[in-house]
Amino acid sequence: MEIRSRLRRLASVGGRFLIVGGVSTLIEVGVFNLLVYVWGVDLVWAKVIASLVALVNAYIGNREWTFRHRDRRGRVNELVLFVLVNAACTALGAALVWLGVQMLTGILDRTPGPLGVNVVNLVSIVIVVLLRFVLYHKIVFRTAPAPAVAAD
Repeated sequence: MEIRSRLRRLASVGGRFLIVGGVSTLIEVGVFNLLVYVWGVDLVWAKVIASLVALVNAYIGNREWTFRHRDRRGRVNELVLFVLVNAACTALGAALVWLGVQMLTGILDRTPGPLGVNVVNLVSIVIVVLLRFVLYHKIVFRTAPAPAVAAD
């Protein structure tokens, strides 16, 4: 029964995380496309900026909804961990976009258009979302430590 209860809780948290992530992804993709195709910003910089804009939504949604039941060890500590995790994830996402576009350019023997770039971007988002969930769950919004049991 304990395993079933834990799986149910994990599915609930995972579902909320995916909803927050879905909204954040829409924000990220929208900002990314505006930056690249309207304002002509470099792909890697557009990825970094779009990720940072989406992270504001992600932090609020995850702190106040997805992981609201988790330990609050202090807003500053939590924010520092959130920023560090997301700096690493943003760098990974940007590197994946750069690598994916380079690979697609080699395969197509030309610079890919918006569809190819967006497919690469979405693949990078999926990879980074999986990593973020694990890091949020285990590091950023961790469970409160179990109370110490006094010896009789």
